[in-house]
Amino acid sequence: MSWLGNPEGDPDPTFVDPNPKVPDPSIPDRMVSTKRANKPFLVYKEYRDRQAKLREEWLERKKEREEKLARGEEVGPEEPDPTYEPEVGVLGLMKFLVYVLLFIICTGKFVTGDWMWGYDSKWLRVKTYFPEQERLFSESFLARFDGSQELLPLYLAIDGEVYDVSSNRRVYGPGGSYHNMAGVDAARAFATGCFAQHRTHDLRGLSEGELKSVQHWKDFFANHKDYSRVGRVIHKPIDPMSPVPEPCRPPKAKKPDKPPSKSASSSSAASDKASKDAGKHQEL
Repeated sequence: MSWLGNPEGDPDPTFVDPNPKVPDPSIPDRMVSTKRANKPFLVYKEYRDRQAKLREEWLERKKEREEKLARGEEVGPEEPDPTYEPEVGVLGLMKFLVYVLLFIICTGKFVTGDWMWGYDSKWLRVKTYFPEQERLFSESFLARFDGSQELLPLYLAIDGEVYDVSSNRRVYGPGGSYHNMAGVDAARAFATGCFAQHRTHDLRGLSEGELKSVQHWKDFFANHKDYSRVGRVIHKPIDPMSPVPEPCRPPKAKKPDKPPSKSASSSSAASDKASKDAGKHQEL
């Protein structure tokens, strides 16, 4: 629809590039425009020409120096190649990675308000890499760390492993919903949910699902970002002849089989009648 702008049908004016032309750096005997799109290629060609000139001058000075050495004349220290580009070594790579890490951290603070982009894990805690020296607890000694004394830390144990849960006194401290777990190895209670009756490490008689529940809680405390393992508790051997702790909830009674409903019996009678009628009909 070029006729809208040129209804008379005059020939289009010839385009004249206002930018000066220079030799093409890649194709001989060809001129190219110095427009903005060609600037990067032309600048790089100028850079290569300067580097080539510097190297030629350096080679000339190096040749003169070698000739002076051959004649026994005194010369200065050897001049390094001005066009040599040092390779990025291990130090340079480490410096680059540090800059990238700092950039990511600062960006996280600017975008999310947190240096770690909201990521919170035990791997960001100093105690994970420099843990405290673990110790052995007796059952009576572990009971002292049940949160009743504010000056002492708050410990709990599960299947022999003792963890410091002082950061969550609201839950495990006095008055908390899980205070029965503090100061004792209540591994069985973690499996059954009977916090008052099963404050014991005795795992006899548990089902496979309940044992998996104990393992789940062990992994929970081991991988928690705020809890740290501080040692192990030594238990007295369990007498195999002693009774297994009884469940705190009575087993569910098996529901008796329900008699067939009236609707089911009526539908069955109707189907029998229909089959008899069908038989009579076939007999006729």
